[in-house]
Amino acid sequence: MYGTILVPLDGSQRAEIILTHVIELAKKFTAKVILLEAVEQKLAYTGDLEISASSAKVDAELAKQIKNAESYIKGVKEKLEQQGIQVTTRIMQGPPVEAIIAMAKEENAELIALASHGRSGLARVFYGSVAAGILHRADRPLLLIRASDL
Repeated sequence: MYGTILVPLDGSQRAEIILTHVIELAKKFTAKVILLEAVEQKLAYTGDLEISASSAKVDAELAKQIKNAESYIKGVKEKLEQQGIQVTTRIMQGPPVEAIIAMAKEENAELIALASHGRSGLARVFYGSVAAGILHRADRPLLLIRASDL
């Protein structure tokens, strides 16, 4: 039923709550798991008016974010592989919702499995909701688990 399961992660323990469900499904259906982390370039005013210097700082920060994401996702991959699950990893740059939708299509994922951080009110308005964005845009089944406070 599910040959490929896409699992977006953001480096948080809350996002990892989905993994127990993914492990169970992957074992049951002998599914391949794709771990995805979307790195969104954070723009911040550095106080430097020289464009080349600011650009270099932004590029260095993005490279650091990508390196951290790669290290994190490698650790999660190893945990799943110890359970006998076939895992691939991907790091994409850009807004998370767009990255998740694009990866699901590119890899023909039959299921997108993620944890919702459960923000509400102003926090949801201010930060947006990746889960809500996926829910409204995905053209395939979703497994959405609401993460409680840790």
